[in-house]
Amino acid sequence: MAEIPGFHAVIPAGGAGTRLWPLSRQGAPKFLHDLTGTGRTLLQGTVDRLTPLAGPGGVLVVTGRRHVEAVAEQLPELSDAQVIAEPSPRDSMAAIGLAAAVLAERHGPEVVLGSFAADHVIGELPRFEAAVRSGVEAARAGYVVTIGIEATEPSTAFGYIHAGQPLGVDGATDARHVVAFTEKPDAETAADYLATGEYWWNAGMFIVAAGVLLDHLATQLPPLAAGLRWIAGVWDDPAQRDAVLAEVWPTLTKIAIDHAIAEPVAAAGGVAVVPGDFSWDDVGDFASLAPLLAPVGQPDDGARTLGDDALVQRLDAPGALVLTGQRTVTVLGVPDAVVVDTPDAVLVTTRAHAQQVKGAVDGWRARGRDDLL
Repeated sequence: MAEIPGFHAVIPAGGAGTRLWPLSRQGAPKFLHDLTGTGRTLLQGTVDRLTPLAGPGGVLVVTGRRHVEAVAEQLPELSDAQVIAEPSPRDSMAAIGLAAAVLAERHGPEVVLGSFAADHVIGELPRFEAAVRSGVEAARAGYVVTIGIEATEPSTAFGYIHAGQPLGVDGATDARHVVAFTEKPDAETAADYLATGEYWWNAGMFIVAAGVLLDHLATQLPPLAAGLRWIAGVWDDPAQRDAVLAEVWPTLTKIAIDHAIAEPVAAAGGVAVVPGDFSWDDVGDFASLAPLLAPVGQPDDGARTLGDDALVQRLDAPGALVLTGQRTVTVLGVPDAVVVDTPDAVLVTTRAHAQQVKGAVDGWRARGRDDLL
């Protein structure tokens, strides 16, 4: 990969990943874990694939204050100026908007940023690079650009992007206008979307010039835009930063970038989509984690292990996913089981119930067991 001049990568690193509990928790969310057995955490893997495009100094990580130490430990190559600490979660618009405002202060409003979540798994990196390069060219033409993931099935787990006519921008020949963003559909609607060939999955990847993003935000949510610019104006002055953050940050509108910018700007014709024909997974639950791990036996019956497979015994349990700690685990007679063993909590479920794991977190919270969250 060759560095893209004037391009900066922004990595929002937040959330608790509650559907991956008890491995992922508020104090140690999924982006801080090696979930694919590569020896690199999801955050490290994200930085690894973006640094060649943005350059060593062109990566910004936006994370919560409680995670700054862990981020710094995992990414010693980043300077303090490359880690932006949020005092509290205010959703993706505040996180990405603050990064954009800081970049605009440092480098000017023409600088192009790409926002890529810290907890996604991406393959076929040359194809990913091509999509980013195309997106940067479309962003330089004044568009808010998203990368749409080529849908491989009529999934109801993702939002969809409805693509329209070609954009007609040099260097972004595959880019198309976005007609609209749609929320997660039912199965029948998702199948209809796929049949048209005009819809891609929405992975929440955005590429845009910092000034363009901030101008749109000033139109859609003026107080939020003004607050972010105020904070960014003192960000590199530690003597003023904390006081301004304490005054302004709690007042900022809590909203996702999809609702704040992508949807209304798309309706006005200002959003473009670039197709991403690379493999992508947001590791949303244990069922989606399993295919990312290497087979543990031959013939492959779908069984997977994250950890030491010598500690795992499967008896009449094809497809069982086991995340091991220090203890041995035996799965007997439960096909497609999911067993997650951590020092203070054990989860036993099945792949079919993977999306319901969040309910376990809600249950322990209701019992006052915040130590488990």
